[in-house]
Amino acid sequence: MATASPQHLLDDIKNSEEQQPDQQEQQEFLSSLETIALTIFLSLIIIMTVFGNLLVMVALCKDRHLRKKKTNYFIVSLAFADLLVALVVMPFAAIELTTGQWRYGEIFCLVRTSLDVLLTTASILHLCCIALDRYYAICCQPLVYRHKMTPMRVAVMLSGCWLIPTFISFLPIMQSWNAIGIEDIIEERRALAGGSNDTSCVFLVNRPYALICSAVAFYVPLGLMVLAYQRIYVTAMTHVRQIETLQRAGSAPVTGTIPVITVRTSTSSDPLEHYRLRTPTGSSSSEQAPIGHSRMRIETKAAKTLAVIMGCFCLCWAPFFITNIVDPFIHYSVPWQLWTAWLWLGYINSGLNPFLYAFLNRAFRRAFLVILCCGDERYARQGSCSYGPTHRVCSAASVNGTSMALRLSFLPNRSYSDNGRTILANEQESQDSLGPL
Repeated sequence: MATASPQHLLDDIKNSEEQQPDQQEQQEFLSSLETIALTIFLSLIIIMTVFGNLLVMVALCKDRHLRKKKTNYFIVSLAFADLLVALVVMPFAAIELTTGQWRYGEIFCLVRTSLDVLLTTASILHLCCIALDRYYAICCQPLVYRHKMTPMRVAVMLSGCWLIPTFISFLPIMQSWNAIGIEDIIEERRALAGGSNDTSCVFLVNRPYALICSAVAFYVPLGLMVLAYQRIYVTAMTHVRQIETLQRAGSAPVTGTIPVITVRTSTSSDPLEHYRLRTPTGSSSSEQAPIGHSRMRIETKAAKTLAVIMGCFCLCWAPFFITNIVDPFIHYSVPWQLWTAWLWLGYINSGLNPFLYAFLNRAFRRAFLVILCCGDERYARQGSCSYGPTHRVCSAASVNGTSMALRLSFLPNRSYSDNGRTILANEQESQDSLGPL
């Protein structure tokens, strides 16, 4: 069997030594490209989040019509929370991810982590309050909504959105309650990270904190949102079926008036099919067309809109909070790469909220156009009520991507009822009560 000569062995060693620097340079180059791509991607997320939420806040400040709607205060407070997430939390998380080091000391690590938990929880609680506000307006007592949802109650709900998160963020984290019983594991993680308390920001939570924090920040709000939007959808479809029944009956209870009811669900600026209740006299053939297909489209659009709202929320935050509960029970074996991916997926929700809760609203879009077009009056908000020679039409704006508006065409302070139940009262109550979905 032939053996390699010493000269051949020396040549192989030299070749391998020459190839090693080339491979190291290639790996460093690829690593630099990955870092640059990651930096650009994270920067785009931060910029879009800042721009979208800042635009929502400026629109409310400049447009007095938007300030009249109570729901819009929830939306602007949500935008403020998401804006702080983008300005205070995301940049430090991006720097730590791209550099692989924490450069700001142990104390600021705790402060940053507390702000992270506080602001993301506040954002989620705002989404819950918006859902509850719409549920209360549409499902419970829509005709007296403006009397029930007083400025004081709105202020209490908004205060709760900001105060409740402090009890699961700054209070336990600054006192290190989350680390009770797992101090050794945290020290091992710091050692594996190759740094001290000042050069690494390791945040692990024990089982009690993981369960309580996840329940307050995600699972309870999620349950309330699911129930609220489910009831909103059922109520909206019930109204549609009632109007279809009244239309088929072909009669109006109030003599001398011609009620015209329009129920509209919309996920964009384009109006969808309408349901109208008129007397047979003077009706055009198009107004007497079958409405089964239209109702199916309305139900489909409403279901899709609510599915998008809940789907985006669950898709962004469910992976993180599921992992947050599971990890302490499997000896903290979840890879840090997976933690980072789930965390940034949750951050992305702060960038999606302006599009889901404001950009799909026609009134907000009009205000955005005025701001972006430097105050061009062509986009100035038109009045929500238009007056004709014989009737008055009022419609509610849309929020949360869909709307259910009732347009009334009858004399003021009139109403009609179905089996003794008043469906609509005077125009002002109708406009204020149903409001945006």
